[in-house]
Formats: sequence, structure tokens, C-alpha cells
Amino acid sequence: MWREVRRRNAAWLAPWEPAPPPGQPSDTESRAAFNGRCGAREREWQMGSGFGFGLFLAPEGTARRSYRFAGEINLSGVQRGPFQNAYVGYWTDKGESGCGYMPEALVVACRFAFEDLGLHRLQVAIIPRNRASRRVVEKLGLREEGLAQRYLAINGVWEDHLRFAITSEEWQQRRVELLDRWVFPAEALRG
Repeated sequence: MWREVRRRNAAWLAPWEPAPPPGQPSDTESRAAFNGRCGAREREWQMGSGFGFGLFLAPEGTARRSYRFAGEINLSGVQRGPFQNAYVGYWTDKGESGCGYMPEALVVACRFAFEDLGLHRLQVAIIPRNRASRRVVEKLGLREEGLAQRYLAINGVWEDHLRFAITSEEWQQRRVELLDRWVFPAEALRG
């Protein structure tokens, strides 16, 4: 499922993602590269340095085996000590963009990061012209922290990124509102 969605969305995702290092096969096209990617994600999870999640969609009342893969959200570069920070990255199938799935996924990731992992801060960096990704953080009201010039090499070019963040204190203040709007009704939180 992952490969099919990535192949179908290659042109949609290419402007926003790092290119594979020269000479390294694409994890979309090479089974060995994909297996290496999965192994790296498993090691990150075991070491507590990264946590990746798939976005799976199904019509109401559909059996789990009917779910279809539609994207990913990742907490990466988890740092402990005085920083207690992670970076958030996400992508979605073009056909699902704008449907509200990624804001929901980001709220769930915030809940996991702050309530399960005990992190203090999450950061999201977005290329300014990436309107779809910017809408996700705007819908959630994440705080914009400014422009980081030539922040990441994306598709072979050092790209500026707008940085957005949320802290555990902000999460505690907005937790019920965000979960109620994007995940489930507030009465479930209080029960």
C-alpha cells in the first residue's frame, strides 16, 4: 500500500521532500531500501529517537482489513535532557489533501508526544510556498516562530522554511479544544 501511494503521489511530494543521496536507491522503487527504511524506523522507536505513524482511512463501519493507507506523520530527532523536543513531518495522498485528516493526525501526535512521551516542545518546518502543509498548522493555530533561511536541502536545493511550534504548556491550555474539534467530542475527555 505504501509503495502504491508513494508512486501515485511522486510528483505531488517531490517539491517538498529531500532527494535520496546520490547512488542510493529510492525506498519507493527498491525493496531493500524500503526494508532498510522500515528497520531504521523500528530502531528509532526502540531507542526513543523517532516515532512514525501511518494514516489509514476507512468508511464508517468498515472492517480493519479494508483500511487504506493515505499518508504518514513522524516525530523525529527526539531530544531529551533540557530540550525535550521533536520535529514533526507529515505527508498525505494528494486525493486526501484538504479533508482534515492531517490536522487530526497532528493533534493525535501532539497528544502522544506530550502525554505519553513527556516532551516539552514540537516543531514543524514548512517551505513557505507549501500551502497545503501550512493549512494544517494554521487550522490548529500552531505558533509561527519565523523564517529559517536555507534550513533543509529539499529535492537538491537549500530551501527556506517557516517554523511553527507548540509547547506542553500550550497543549495543556488547548488540549480539550483541539481534541474536541479534531479527534472526538469533549465529553469523552471528561468521562
